[in-house]
Amino acid sequence: MEKVSKDLPDYESPPVIEVVCGILFKSIDTLLAPHLGLLWEKYKSEYPICREVAPLTPVIERFDETPQVNLQLADVPPLPRIWFVHESDNGIIQVQRDRFLHNWKKVRPADEYPRYPQVIELFKDRLSRFESFLRENDLGVIEPQQYEMTYINHISQGDGWTTLNEIGKVFPDFSLRVIEHQFLPEPEGINWRTSFVLPGEAGRLHVTIRHAKHRDSGLPLILLDLTVRGIGIDKSAKGMADWFDIAREWIVRGFADLTGEEVQKNIWRKKK
Repeated sequence: MEKVSKDLPDYESPPVIEVVCGILFKSIDTLLAPHLGLLWEKYKSEYPICREVAPLTPVIERFDETPQVNLQLADVPPLPRIWFVHESDNGIIQVQRDRFLHNWKKVRPADEYPRYPQVIELFKDRLSRFESFLRENDLGVIEPQQYEMTYINHISQGDGWTTLNEIGKVFPDFSLRVIEHQFLPEPEGINWRTSFVLPGEAGRLHVTIRHAKHRDSGLPLILLDLTVRGIGIDKSAKGMADWFDIAREWIVRGFADLTGEEVQKNIWRKKK
């Protein structure tokens, strides 16, 4: 796997509102509902809220065919995905039979993105506790099938754009032509998707740009999601750490390539 280059683009006020780090592994069918209550004790002092949500369907990146859903059939009934929510509401641990994820999310306007080193260390620490729990209860070990990292960005109306016809100011590669006597009005919404292959087929960077509204205020915004999914040849703890470093570089540099320089400087205050 290639080495991470230094001097990545950095911003004083990036638009990121959520970061998700996760690992998809071979289904641990010995993990039963009672175990999840015991697992909560590992995190409960910091994550006092527990919720049940629908499990995520695994999607494996493949390079010899179109990416496809990987259905893992088992003889045991399905378990829900469990959320352990941090007391500050900024962190979520997600566990299901074949997946472990950790989210950092911005909840309040004053919340600041804690930066990648802290986010990835939180993920590694919470994952390590989960692995310890599996060993202590003779439930097996994690056999990695894929890693994933997602950065979710909110670009509010007024941050470089006012109408969707001006989206080219934020994303120069996805501009809309506005010509005299044009028949079509401003688009009602936008939903663009594209993907890029990492070197050595270590994964793909998936980019989604779509129009949405703030959940609380109802004001327009543009959602920019950047997700890297994949896995390297080395499936050790170090190999996983190296993969996430590369994924983060692709997300950060991809964000810089896709967004306009003026918005980077004037709105997000690019430092380098």
